[in-house]
Amino acid sequence: MRLDGKRALVTGGARRIGAAIVESLTRAGARVAIHCNRSLDEAKELQHRCPGSIVIEADLADRDARHAIVPESARALGGLDILVNNASVWEASPLPEIEPSHWDRALELNLTAPFFLAQQAGDIMKRDGSGVIVNLTDWGIRRPYTNQLAYFAAKGGLEAATMGLARALSPEVRVLAVAPGAVLVENEQEAAEANLVQRIGSAENIADTVLFAVSNDFVTGTTLTVDGGRSLA
Repeated sequence: MRLDGKRALVTGGARRIGAAIVESLTRAGARVAIHCNRSLDEAKELQHRCPGSIVIEADLADRDARHAIVPESARALGGLDILVNNASVWEASPLPEIEPSHWDRALELNLTAPFFLAQQAGDIMKRDGSGVIVNLTDWGIRRPYTNQLAYFAAKGGLEAATMGLARALSPEVRVLAVAPGAVLVENEQEAAEANLVQRIGSAENIADTVLFAVSNDFVTGTTLTVDGGRSLA
């Protein structure tokens, strides 16, 4: 897929990995809807650096507000070719302290929200004849941290949903996942020593992989893990 003139929506696109993805897609020629919740100032600053972009503000935990994100983006951009489900919530809690509210929030934001955004976007893309959806998951799905069980359960569910969506939306729409490893972490030395490449990744490493996923029209239904070999260490 050539990205010149393509229309993209990136959730959680104002900061960190999301912002790197927005900038990468913009450089490739796409017009991007930058979704944000509490980072409106950062989103507007990013918008100035990304020609043709727009800002969509909504709380993904608010189902009514969430339901408007895809159609609003499609109306503003004149269509939708790409959805990147990047937004997520990471809240640590040891197993004995996990409350139903914590569990529900993790699943709502990390699984339910991206699934239904993909459902909406997939309907538009399938009707228009083409499109691609990229879900950001996590390398740790197969080696989950014990103080992040709700988060990893949700991300594992998103990876399973990715495969199911790829089948359901084919052949017009491709769906795949990108699983980041240690990126933008606090203890960089410890994280680097745990990787085969002996360094941490960058937001740009993840954005480059998303750009590959979007551009390569023979990749679907799989997960691209970008973890510096951490899965094997």
